[in-house]
Amino acid sequence: MKFAKTIKLFLIDGDPNGRMICELSNWTGKAYKIPRTKIKDCVDRDDLQNPGIYLLFGKNESGKDLVYIGEAEIVLKRLLQHLTQKDFWTEEISFTSKDENLNKAHIKYLENRLFSIANNINRYEIINNTTPNLPSISESDRAEMEEFLENIKMLVSTLGHRVFEEIRVVKSSKKRKEETFYIKAARGADASGEITSDGFLVHKKSKAALSTTPSMTENLIKIRNKLIDDGVLETVNGELFFPNDYVFSSASAAASIVMGRNANGLTEWKLKNGKSLKDFESSSS
Repeated sequence: MKFAKTIKLFLIDGDPNGRMICELSNWTGKAYKIPRTKIKDCVDRDDLQNPGIYLLFGKNESGKDLVYIGEAEIVLKRLLQHLTQKDFWTEEISFTSKDENLNKAHIKYLENRLFSIANNINRYEIINNTTPNLPSISESDRAEMEEFLENIKMLVSTLGHRVFEEIRVVKSSKKRKEETFYIKAARGADASGEITSDGFLVHKKSKAALSTTPSMTENLIKIRNKLIDDGVLETVNGELFFPNDYVFSSASAAASIVMGRNANGLTEWKLKNGKSLKDFESSSS
């Protein structure tokens, strides 16, 4: 069950693009969101001299989101080191404890768990060279860190990064079935998908058309070819399919890639009963 939360944001520099502190009511944790260009200005922040978890965020040349997940006994010292060691990142989010009760084992535990969650969700490319080790901690400490972990996940999303958010919205199996849309068309297209808060998600094992039509726009062809190059679409036994769930920015983009031609997703994606996505979204029921 989800409960209402009160989150307090403090703009250190009076600038929404500058340094920011984020705190959650009745929680001992404290989050900093700091642009790379402002890291050196944080030498006066005493709580960044404490142990904590940090995440470095950036993008690669093709616009893919990148993240590095780390821990440090002195957070600011490590961030200053990363200014000269890693050049991909543009901002960081770090977490310390206001009551200074995070020890080395705690932060190593959080580092491992956050890495595992981000890796399983697969929204961002993780830059870490190795998988962090999971330390042995007591049952009571583990319960406390799991609660700390949930708050980290929520605040990271609040601060603009969905690296720990599941792509699929949790629904009952009945509701998911009722809200699954399908396309079955020429040249092998046979796909299913659903609407999510990120865009239109095409389900794992869906099949795309093996070829494209001459009228398909050049931009869509480039996108489709890149998806093939990146392994989002794979050819196996003469079929082109999605080995994993994949989110498109719109239903039309998803339909076009699946069908291998220009397509209006609002009319092409249909429920089992034949109702189009357009009619579904305009329906009051």
